[in-house]
Amino acid sequence: MGVPASPRPLSRTGRWLRGTAGVAVLFAVSEAFTRAGLVDRSYLPPASSVVARAAALLGDGDFLRQVQHTMIAWGLGLAIAVAVAVPLGLLLGSVPVLNTGSRAIVEFLRPIPSVAMIPLAELLLGSGLGMEVPLVVFASVWPILFNTMYGLQDVDPVAKETLRSFGFGPVPVLIRVSLPSAGPFIATGVRLAAAVALIVAVSSEFLAGFGDGLGIFISQAQSVPGGALDVLAGTVWAGTLGLIIATLLGRAERLLFSWNRS
Repeated sequence: MGVPASPRPLSRTGRWLRGTAGVAVLFAVSEAFTRAGLVDRSYLPPASSVVARAAALLGDGDFLRQVQHTMIAWGLGLAIAVAVAVPLGLLLGSVPVLNTGSRAIVEFLRPIPSVAMIPLAELLLGSGLGMEVPLVVFASVWPILFNTMYGLQDVDPVAKETLRSFGFGPVPVLIRVSLPSAGPFIATGVRLAAAVALIVAVSSEFLAGFGDGLGIFISQAQSVPGGALDVLAGTVWAGTLGLIIATLLGRAERLLFSWNRS
């Protein structure tokens, strides 16, 4: 008996078609449940109404300012996290003594949820970007840091030894071999951290209850009678922003590291 051929991987278009089909099914089921009266419309409006309201919010200047605030907190926090985590990951991944000495501190801080730190951040930093950005940085650092360290472990030792045999020191070896080899891992860490950063930015605004941002829009909408439509429309935009960010970073990663098959 011959060995069965392995299934061909889906193309990018095929994946998008399947994803679109999944969204369409979810939309249809939600619409049918609400239209049939199985769910109270005051709690779960029809999916068509939610999408229409989400589209209408594009013409609302106040809503767009709220989204802009959230994206600024997201972008600043993620940029600072990259600037901190990549050099720190390269340092800890290259110097075993520092890695061992800092492991206890890292393992203590890493499990602390950023959301649990919101009350303390409000007390010390107030509201607005001064509170949101540090929380985003704290949550986003870990995926980038650990992916950078993991990427250094995957570097071909023969390539490093070859450069050393030609008289290159630790820094040139790091720049010429280790950093390019770890690049795809770092990019994956940034992509994961971007999703975490958006979650924390919206969550910190929502739980703070005052200030600006998409989370504030959702929080205020839920306190208004009949505000479920705005709550769901704001949630749709939060998910849409996450999808756009993941798509753009994924394409950038494939473009920059097209040589990396994995």
